Amino acid sequence: MAGATSVAAITWVTRLAGLLALVSVLVPAGRRTLRGRVAEWLELPHEATVGAATVVLVTGVLLMLLATGLKRRKRRAWQLAVATAALLTVSHLGLRHALGAGLVSLALLIALIATRRYFIALPDPVTGRWRAIRVFLQLTAAGVAINFVLLSVAPVAASAADRLAQSMLALIGVSGPVVFPALWLEDLSAAVGLLFGIGAVLLAAYFLLRSAEPAPELTDDEVERLRALLGERDSLGYFALRRDKFVVFSKSGKAAVTYRVIAGVALCSADPLGDPEAWPGAIEEYLDVCRRYAWTPAAMGCSELGATVWARFGLEVLEIGDEAVVDTETFTLEGRVMRGVRQAVSRTKRAGYTVRVRKAQDLSLAELNELRTLAATWRGTDTERGFSMALGRMGDPGSVLVTAEHDGRVRGLLQFVPWGEKGLSLDVMRRDRTADNGVNELMISELLLTTPAQHVSLNFAAFRAVLEQGQRIGAGPVARLSARTLRFFSRWIQIETLYRFNAKFQPRWVPRYLAYPAARDLPRVGVAVFEAEGLGGRPSGLLRALQRV
Repeated sequence: MAGATSVAAITWVTRLAGLLALVSVLVPAGRRTLRGRVAEWLELPHEATVGAATVVLVTGVLLMLLATGLKRRKRRAWQLAVATAALLTVSHLGLRHALGAGLVSLALLIALIATRRYFIALPDPVTGRWRAIRVFLQLTAAGVAINFVLLSVAPVAASAADRLAQSMLALIGVSGPVVFPALWLEDLSAAVGLLFGIGAVLLAAYFLLRSAEPAPELTDDEVERLRALLGERDSLGYFALRRDKFVVFSKSGKAAVTYRVIAGVALCSADPLGDPEAWPGAIEEYLDVCRRYAWTPAAMGCSELGATVWARFGLEVLEIGDEAVVDTETFTLEGRVMRGVRQAVSRTKRAGYTVRVRKAQDLSLAELNELRTLAATWRGTDTERGFSMALGRMGDPGSVLVTAEHDGRVRGLLQFVPWGEKGLSLDVMRRDRTADNGVNELMISELLLTTPAQHVSLNFAAFRAVLEQGQRIGAGPVARLSARTLRFFSRWIQIETLYRFNAKFQPRWVPRYLAYPAARDLPRVGVAVFEAEGLGGRPSGLLRALQRV
């Protein structure tokens, strides 16, 4: 507890020191005090004052960037914060201004040194160190080159060595040996230098400090070990075999946790694999990895049993929706409640649609490739959606493919993956946009009526209970407002639509939960969940641009 309090205090003092540094340079009241006794006693020249102001400005921003790393107890962030606080303390002397900001930075330096034992988190497995160095060198070289060319074409009497020295000193706001014939030209040269100098430091700091996202890929050996842990209990277990994940096994090897790192969150999906008695061992290994790299642990889509186990390790639990599971032995199209599905099935059959249900291993490679192409064409978005209930590939042995055909053409496609020996879980649901309405109902109904599987998991319905409660007679204002809010967002994210579609098949609803450390972590965890599911998160264009730098 003392460590957490100390880290939180250091984080806020770091932000305060950074803010005061910016205020001391940018706010007019701070600039008017640039004639302090300390600087006059040191008899610092004007160039030193300008240089100090530049350093204070950059280090102030750096401290505010470093605060996030300090909050995560990153050792590298602590090292940089110590160096930055020391530099800021010295720079305040050259600024010739109020003593307060300098004392805060000095206090921060002392506090950082005193609490060094708390900052032990390792750098992420993939870091931005070399990219940071490259960006810094590229921007500083560009700033020097642009200034050198500017001075070469301008009417200034200076040697090449003087122009080069002026261009380099301009990066930190210090005047060089060049004598300018006009004030505007000197200001332009200084502005170009400062722009590239400050930009080089800040962008390099971003790449050095950002939460790296290592590219996960399960090895063939790990996949085989995970397959051996699959059982009948969890309908989402097979999705742990996605290749874009990391895995940690319990010391006994009887359980495993798979996860992906997104925005500093080590996001798990569904329950751990293997024997529930061995889950704590796998979770301990996973949490140890999270502590080592200062990642935020989170598990989405876990069952009630899984949520109970996660809660034993201090995580909060939030119900996020329900999974629709249909028991095939009791499924029928008869009865009033199935009238809508029965009519949709009859309509599409009369229109000439037929359904084929086949195991993936019974299809030829050419047929599989054709279905993969159609699924990608019908997807409708550039991003493949799904993480906790999506495999990310088609044609795995044991999976079942359902196709709806019309006039010899495939117009709809479903893929189900194994749920132990007695069940199936829906993975892919696509259809041609020009196909008749009711094609999906036809394919699901035919599968449910003909499959030997005893239970079939359909789509996940997010916040189903909230939607239902808000529509009941006598629902309170909070329930009605919550349901209305969800229906509003359903315009962009299929919340109510999926719930209504699932409800047609009269499933039993199995609650699913989100496990997370604390309420303050929910925004970060939410970004990770949305990004993993392909529903939003950080702008994809920005991520691609930063990855190419």
